Amino acid sequence: MKANYFRRNVQGGTSRLKHWSMDSEYGELQDVLIGPMDHYDWKSGNAMSRRSLRLGREFNKDVAKKQYQEMIDVYQHCGVNTHFLEADEHLPYQIYARDSSVLTPWGPIITQMYSPWRRGEWVGVSQFYQKNDIPLYDAVTAGSFEGGDFMVLEPGVVLCGYTGERTSEEGLNQVRGWVEKEGWEFKSYQFDPYFLHLDVKFAMLTEKLAAVCTEAVEDELLEWLKGRGIDIIDISYRSVLELGVNVVALGKERVLIPEASKELVGKAKAHGLEVFAPDMSMFTSGGGGVHCMCQPLSRKDA
Repeated sequence: MKANYFRRNVQGGTSRLKHWSMDSEYGELQDVLIGPMDHYDWKSGNAMSRRSLRLGREFNKDVAKKQYQEMIDVYQHCGVNTHFLEADEHLPYQIYARDSSVLTPWGPIITQMYSPWRRGEWVGVSQFYQKNDIPLYDAVTAGSFEGGDFMVLEPGVVLCGYTGERTSEEGLNQVRGWVEKEGWEFKSYQFDPYFLHLDVKFAMLTEKLAAVCTEAVEDELLEWLKGRGIDIIDISYRSVLELGVNVVALGKERVLIPEASKELVGKAKAHGLEVFAPDMSMFTSGGGGVHCMCQPLSRKDA
């Protein structure tokens, strides 16, 4: 891609996009990009899928197709326009559309995948944006960077995790430089590679309310969140092992949570949130949940 293919102003001050942008993780979701499940299968390249295989679980594609459609039905019921990546037979984890790009207020960023079997995903997602006339902000070229670590936390603030693997320090610092030049705060948080991505143990549910496995994060992050006035729903470590914190805020006090995450489903309802809870076990057992499977393309401002 040529440098002028991207709209980022190298000096900062890039203009906001009117539609293809977001300023929080919890603004009303208008458009979402979903990865295809045509060639999806469990890989042994992450701790979650290895655990499932060790426990004797088996992938059932027919069941997975039904669960996938139930998730799509939730989005459409909630008035979200669903868009899909074109399937590539060489990309079994392309279904996790969260990782190959991220959405910022200034447009999408094409990321840089860590795992060898995912490195080709940039092609399909770049073609999607080009075909739909969605202007790109930029593309990561320094190290690895995956979307499961990146969160437009709330207006003016980005939270980004990194392990040195899925998201490397070099990739993180490249994106940090862009975000800070736009005048936004960029908070980085380092954690152990076992957890794959930050969205395994942290999620914004609505304004000033987050689900966090406090046993799996450092006190420094918890204090930072509390300092921003964000209330925390504490979720058990056991729930994290089943991808129970990997959820999608739909906006307007609604949230998409896997059925098996009964702990968070109950606590979210107790906070007055409307919960949609499809069975997603064929995907969470493979190492990714509903948050991993979607990339917001447009959210109304919080």
